[in-house]
Amino acid sequence: MLGGFAGTALAHGGGLRAAAGSLSVPTWLFLLTGGGVVGASFLLASFVTDRAFIRAVHRWRRVAGAPLDSVATLTRVLSVVALAGVVAIGLLGPREMFRNAAILTVWVGWWAGYVATVYLLGNSWPALNPWRALSEWLPSLDREYPETWGAWPSVAGLLVVVWLEVVSPLADDPRLLAWVVVGYSVATLAGALVFGPDSWFGEADPVARLFRYYGKVAPIQRGEDGLELRPPGAALTDAGLADGRDEVAFVVAVLWVTTYDGFVGTPVWVETATLLVEVGIPPVLLYPVAMLAGYGLFLGAYWLASSYSRKTAETYLTPDAIAERFAPSLLPIAAGYHLAHFLGLFVSLSPALVSALSNPLNPPINPSVVVLPDWFGMLAVAFVLLGHLLAVWVAHTSAYEVFPGRLQAVRSQYPFVVVMVLYTMTSLWIVSAPSASPPFV
Repeated sequence: MLGGFAGTALAHGGGLRAAAGSLSVPTWLFLLTGGGVVGASFLLASFVTDRAFIRAVHRWRRVAGAPLDSVATLTRVLSVVALAGVVAIGLLGPREMFRNAAILTVWVGWWAGYVATVYLLGNSWPALNPWRALSEWLPSLDREYPETWGAWPSVAGLLVVVWLEVVSPLADDPRLLAWVVVGYSVATLAGALVFGPDSWFGEADPVARLFRYYGKVAPIQRGEDGLELRPPGAALTDAGLADGRDEVAFVVAVLWVTTYDGFVGTPVWVETATLLVEVGIPPVLLYPVAMLAGYGLFLGAYWLASSYSRKTAETYLTPDAIAERFAPSLLPIAAGYHLAHFLGLFVSLSPALVSALSNPLNPPINPSVVVLPDWFGMLAVAFVLLGHLLAVWVAHTSAYEVFPGRLQAVRSQYPFVVVMVLYTMTSLWIVSAPSASPPFV
């Protein structure tokens, strides 16, 4: 049973993917319907023009005090133990990926399961980050972090990590995974040693920045007085979340890498990549070029929308200022697609994860998996659409925070809605496509 699932779960050598299922309607009609839903949601949101109502919704909150610092000390100790365990089991445990607790912990427990809790509940990573815990226990040189670097190291780091996940057998080879974790740990601790934990994890570390941004989608936020309960996505309308071109670039990178991770598992990419390899383009060059080209396309489309928004809104705000204000509205799209892409994986392989953790050095030879029903694929579609609907509402709210006129606020969103519709149709096409794997990866 496990071997049969593996045939449909592996999208590429460096990632796990659940089967998408098949569509009972023409794909073109399915995609147009999804794009139409997002467009219609914008029209409905446009009727909500009462600023007082919009602000009341997004500024509603309930505060609950909690002894977070004492809890964080315990959770960081446990996270360091877990990090050491991943490396040890990766090096010493069984080589079969579905039996190795390190493989299952990283890809099923952490990347599929834990990441979802960050945008569904709240960002608990500051209390769980093992690398930050280690860096705070070690001395630091506290050199000044170069202001010109900004978020660019985290942009590059995110692209490199996902590219490495795609082109290498990180989900197949526990030994390789363990050494990659060691390498990432060395690089991260070295950066924190030079610049200090606050600067490194606040600016350069891609994982910390990813979780900080994803956490803004969630209803639970950490405020000055404790934990705050807010409407989902409300924190994305706070000013200053994406401050500068570098941080806008990171938000777009989050959206792109989730798309790229799914796109390389579609038959269209497999056929195209196979053809390009046959004509002489090496895979080692093909995949990074595709990564950078697609990212450039996504980033260019967003900046183009920002420029057109300035014209449609007839404002003196610069395209940069508009781009910074609307960039956070893209995060619900990335969150919805991540949930659509990985929920099936988490549900299917959770029993195997539990079995492997129960006896890491000698897990069951034939771990069980959950066989997903046919209707499960429609949940992926629903998550994609819900993410885009929340994105439309966040953009609508941000527009009323920025522009004084009602018509001006609505017109400013026209270009971004077009981009969101295109993102929607792309995401729906990917989650509905059957899985495929090129033979050369």
